[in-house]
Amino acid sequence: MVLTLAAAIFVLGILVLVHELGHFVTAKMTDMRVDEFSIGFGPVLASMVFGETLYSLRCIPLGGYNSIAGMLPEENDAGVRGFCERPILSRMIVMLAGAAMNLILPIVIFFGIYATVGVTTVSPEPVFGKVMEGEPAAEAGLLAGDRVLAVDGRKVTRWTEFTRLVAAASGSPVTLDIARGGEQLTATMTPRYNAEEKRMLIGVTSETVTKHPGLVEAAGLAVQQTGHIIHRMLDNLYRVLLELSGQDLAGPIGVAQMAGQVAERGLIPLLNFMAFLSLNLGIVNLIPIPALDGGRVVVLFVEAVRGEPLGTRSLAYLQYVGVAFLLLLMILATKNDVVRVFLGG
Repeated sequence: MVLTLAAAIFVLGILVLVHELGHFVTAKMTDMRVDEFSIGFGPVLASMVFGETLYSLRCIPLGGYNSIAGMLPEENDAGVRGFCERPILSRMIVMLAGAAMNLILPIVIFFGIYATVGVTTVSPEPVFGKVMEGEPAAEAGLLAGDRVLAVDGRKVTRWTEFTRLVAAASGSPVTLDIARGGEQLTATMTPRYNAEEKRMLIGVTSETVTKHPGLVEAAGLAVQQTGHIIHRMLDNLYRVLLELSGQDLAGPIGVAQMAGQVAERGLIPLLNFMAFLSLNLGIVNLIPIPALDGGRVVVLFVEAVRGEPLGTRSLAYLQYVGVAFLLLLMILATKNDVVRVFLGG
């Protein structure tokens, strides 16, 4: 429980802080008045004034926030330096900067991992990396490092060939010809259906290979990995929004649980999880829903086309619609959390 809470605070705190930092830096760059930049929420632990901005440290370590003058036109007391009075392009930059920071952070995280720890990839060779206890392979006496030569007499040279032949057995016993050291041996076992993987398995994983790239190659791989994850996320987002399929949504409870589970495996898996979640946050914030940054950018675009801002009533209606949609998603995500965490679904 303590590890889960600490991991959730660490991950969510950094993601929200990085997001708000994007808004803060671009507001300063576009000459908007920023009244406060806070790390955390709740009662103030420490604060200092530098220039015209109050910098504060608060007791609840879940990200932070910044207060930009003139976000609401009727409350603007900063004149031409208020958000509402700045050029539309400047306001768009500030609105997009939070999501942009969440999309950039994973590149930095992946680069740091690749440049220090290296890049771990799955070997294409039919060699066991891990043999799980209690599974058919372990019961048949197979060990990590064993190389599969053939399945039911059919020669295999790649991992994909081995898994395809095991799956094709449809639960019937399979015989593996194995090379171990300088010996060759034969083992027979019956694959079992794995409901999560939705296929027949014998309880083994493939061998992994770790490569240590140079800095330039690590940067390129970080960008490539980020792009690959974004592509998958956009595909999932399509299903959620257009097919009304929300079974994969997770709310705060689910995210906290996943953070705790990943943290048990070490710092590198937790950093990978943070990168994944950061991309999620960045992409979701760009959805053109009025309550999100993407929706605010659309409103600014409409203002640029019309030559004047939308009326107060129109903006209020848009906000109501946006908040209602987000509440619906939150209810669905929380329902999924309850089913997964408390009911074991």
